[in-house]
Amino acid sequence: MARGTQLKIYLANGTVTGIRHAEIVNWTGQAIAVPRIHVKDLTDWEETQRPGVYFLFGFDSDTGKNLVYIGEAEHIQRRLQQHIAAKDFWNEAICFTNKDENLTKAHVKYLEARLIEIVMSSNRYALDNDKRPPTASLPRGDRDAMETFIDSIRVVIGSLGHKLLEPKVIFDPQETEAPQKSLLKLKVKKIDATAKLTDEGIVVLKNSQALPEIQKSLSIGYTNLRANLIEKGLLVENDDKLIATDDILFTSASQASAVLLGYPCSGPEYWRDAQGRSLKEIEMAI
Repeated sequence: MARGTQLKIYLANGTVTGIRHAEIVNWTGQAIAVPRIHVKDLTDWEETQRPGVYFLFGFDSDTGKNLVYIGEAEHIQRRLQQHIAAKDFWNEAICFTNKDENLTKAHVKYLEARLIEIVMSSNRYALDNDKRPPTASLPRGDRDAMETFIDSIRVVIGSLGHKLLEPKVIFDPQETEAPQKSLLKLKVKKIDATAKLTDEGIVVLKNSQALPEIQKSLSIGYTNLRANLIEKGLLVENDDKLIATDDILFTSASQASAVLLGYPCSGPEYWRDAQGRSLKEIEMAI
């Protein structure tokens, strides 16, 4: 059974939109989340006057998609101040430092490279970094300590509203048959799609199929979402079908089925498990 994690968040301005200090109980690390307009106020925060890594969050002005820049610095507050002049897209920064001041330049460079690698792998946010830095060489013990530090960064930054370090679905096709029984199938008009329910919604798995055309009844929002998936290469033409080239996260079963089939439909009725039960029946039985 998984153990719980206790997270403490201090709202410096008394609001959830101001400066926030977050930490996990018994963790030597700490996070400071700050709106762009309050970066100058960090001069009073000694927690940001030391080495660490940081995330700049905003939106891509062309696509409207979530965008992030990941960096490292020996003096976090100064570097954030420099980014106000150098980068326009971001409106929030979250930085991570250590309470005991034991993070070195080599440590934060390792963290930066690994965090960029993880964000690229999860593919949840677009990445503003032009280059992918090489992973810094660390002694075995330091490397394992930094990987543990990353685990805590994942928990904290996700709790602060950014799940960019989370894999879209935890599923290994090489596992035993047991996980297969938890999968859902969508089989309509020779289309065969497979999905898995997660805490965030439903993930349509790689190699799932979709109809090549849409109907006029499909909403504008779903039409645009489908077009975006095609533009990004997540749905590609293959003979008379579209094929998912990677796992795709949808917020609901109905959104997933409508985008794949090209017309509005009830996801809870269309998605079925290995026993033929609809998702609606499964949910009603819980």
